Amino acid sequence: MLTWGGRRVAARPSRAATPRRLLAGTLLALLVTVLAPPPPAAAQAPVCPPGQDDCSIWDDDPGTPGDPGGPGGGGDGGGGRPPAAKCQWNGRPLPCYSEILGWFNNGDGCYYKLAEPQGEAPEGSRWYVQTCNGGDLGQQRMVLLETPPAGFGAPPDPEELARRVLARLSLLPPRIAVAPRRDTGPGLVGLPVWMWAEEGLNYFGPTITESEEDRGLRVELVARFDRIVWNMGNGVKVTCTGPGTAYDPKGPHAGKASPDCGYDSGYPKPSDEPYLVSATTYWSVTWRGGGESGEIPQTRTSGTIPIEIDELQVVTR
Repeated sequence: MLTWGGRRVAARPSRAATPRRLLAGTLLALLVTVLAPPPPAAAQAPVCPPGQDDCSIWDDDPGTPGDPGGPGGGGDGGGGRPPAAKCQWNGRPLPCYSEILGWFNNGDGCYYKLAEPQGEAPEGSRWYVQTCNGGDLGQQRMVLLETPPAGFGAPPDPEELARRVLARLSLLPPRIAVAPRRDTGPGLVGLPVWMWAEEGLNYFGPTITESEEDRGLRVELVARFDRIVWNMGNGVKVTCTGPGTAYDPKGPHAGKASPDCGYDSGYPKPSDEPYLVSATTYWSVTWRGGGESGEIPQTRTSGTIPIEIDELQVVTR
């Protein structure tokens, strides 16, 4: 007789001489057919706060929110910290140019912009609107200078412009699903688990290109999807090269391992608490412009989905 540990589901009695391997194979086909969800409907676009494209999203059985990452990398293994900012004040990175404040001078922590209109001034001197203390409008005044301050009139830093372009790409955290699912019943020890995620340009590329020109400098940026790494919640990580295949109980792979993205060996032991499954996508983002080039590695991490695993027990008489 076959029984499941945990939540018990009646199984057909078997003959004492039936090999255990045959029983387990038969049970696999029955399990994934009964417990696996039907093919998912078209997913709705995530609803983000106004002006924010990279918001936390997760599947229909949410756990902790995902990590949307950011222009400087982020998430699990996002390539390390970004390089030090070219312009900063008291350790705080600042844009080297602002349309409102003008150009930043690292020497005194002030922005400078030509005053309009210009007042009376000695020949060769010009009036500037000076905004000090890292751009504090309360520290703004008019100053007369014989020569432009350091950095004034310089084109944008290529990497700073590249990060501005990157912020518009909206690389989204993967929206993940697994089979078996908690809402349809537990899985069993040693049986394959299917993993997949919603497809889409901002989820899996494969390639996104964007460019921007500012003050005569043009920067081109290319983001390429590299891989998705699944954290199965038990210390095991599974790497896939794409979003995977959604489980279909009537498809050609029903009752078998996923053809492209699965935890084929299954969990080796039952779970006292549900295993929390998550996934992280890895992107290679390269840029070039102004005679320079660089790379800004990016990651995006999903929320977690719980999956329950019970023990398979084979009892013979």
